[in-house]
Amino acid sequence: MTDTGTKEEEQNVIEEVAVEEGATIKEASVAGTFYPANAVDLINQIEFFKNNSKNFYKNTSRAVIVPHAGLIFSGQLAYDAINLLDKGIKNLFIFAPAHKVAFEGLAVSSFDKWETPLGKIELNRDIIAELKEKFGVRINDDAIAPEHSLEVEVPVIQFIHEDIKIIPILIGANVSPENVRNIIETYYPNTENGFVISSDLSHELADDKATKLDHVTAEMIETGNIQNFQYEMACGAIGIAGLIEFANKSGFNMIRIGMTNSSAVNGDKVKVVGYGSWFLYEGDRNNFIGKYHADFVVALVRTVIKSAFDKSQMTINYPQVFDEIGACFVTLEKDGALRGCIGSILPNQPLINDIVQHAKDAAFKDPRFAPLRADEFANTKVSVSLMSTPRRIQFNNEAELLNQITPYQDGIVIKDGNLQSVYLPSVWNEIPNKQEFLASLKVKAGMQANYFSPTFEAYRFSTIHIKEA
Repeated sequence: MTDTGTKEEEQNVIEEVAVEEGATIKEASVAGTFYPANAVDLINQIEFFKNNSKNFYKNTSRAVIVPHAGLIFSGQLAYDAINLLDKGIKNLFIFAPAHKVAFEGLAVSSFDKWETPLGKIELNRDIIAELKEKFGVRINDDAIAPEHSLEVEVPVIQFIHEDIKIIPILIGANVSPENVRNIIETYYPNTENGFVISSDLSHELADDKATKLDHVTAEMIETGNIQNFQYEMACGAIGIAGLIEFANKSGFNMIRIGMTNSSAVNGDKVKVVGYGSWFLYEGDRNNFIGKYHADFVVALVRTVIKSAFDKSQMTINYPQVFDEIGACFVTLEKDGALRGCIGSILPNQPLINDIVQHAKDAAFKDPRFAPLRADEFANTKVSVSLMSTPRRIQFNNEAELLNQITPYQDGIVIKDGNLQSVYLPSVWNEIPNKQEFLASLKVKAGMQANYFSPTFEAYRFSTIHIKEA
């Protein structure tokens, strides 16, 4: 190495030290309480989460909902969510609710870096300056300094993601979900930006009440129906609602990663805190399952039927997306002919239960067929249609109804009084003509083919069709 090279390297080191010495650094506030203050202990704890992760999801996301309790309570869910964030993310927004200091609006930090036992992580000062200019966000170090809801996420971020900057945003009073949504909308188009919504769920309820309320909250998050979403359902309700508003507007969905509560760790079921984590998927839930988990769905149906023949107990490990409320039809075919088909039109139970129930029903309880025999099973093909929620079609006469039906795309439900029937979109392959399709559906419901009345109703739905190869 030449003398010139050595001097240049020395100068670079001097400059880097000068920059470090000139940087303002926020010291850790909750190390030793919400996570270990010792670096080795902290690494070992997060390594445990890494090794304990079920790794059901192979996709990535750019937005997650993450709990913010002490890592001993919710660290596994935090790890599983943050680990799903795309590794190409360079700037990570963290929205979290204020617990310690009362203030109004959105607050950001004046520091250049935050420090934890795992080292220092840089804040994106350029984006923070934009937030102050464009969104009225204010510096408030007094509120941020003692706050755990932002800081507790940082060690997990540091452990998983290299070369990433954070934009911590603390949510105070008089902030609307729209304020959060507007920031996400502005920065989401840049694929180098990611988003963490920091929030726990219910607080200090008895375990049974907490579990019930948290599942109501989960259904709101997963369906995007947050009209009745209340603060007591989640301390980070504003951040969650802002992300859900963005998802609804974009045609995206939140997919469940997992749920638990504090009693799973300390055994106290008198007063518990609920935890849940979700990731943003750029599409709908059924499309996600069809894309990433079709093999599991088929295998599940076959396992259910086989266990019925074997009279054996099933042990099923599955991604928590299947714990979301859903509806499906299970169809069996033998030698290309229908051998059984049973399902639900409306979602009323976890999808995993719906698949299991209708797998059994299609095999053994379809009134059109004798129960499936064990010697037939090997030659039987299975398929599952995942149902969207039916939407009512508005019409004044049959011509208007037919004009709104799209062959090969729409499944149709008709009803009048106690008469009702449904055709899946796959039926278009057998009855491609709209008039004949509707007439056949009426006959199936017990009506005349030309039946119509002022109380006649029709609904459309779509399906993701998963078929065994």
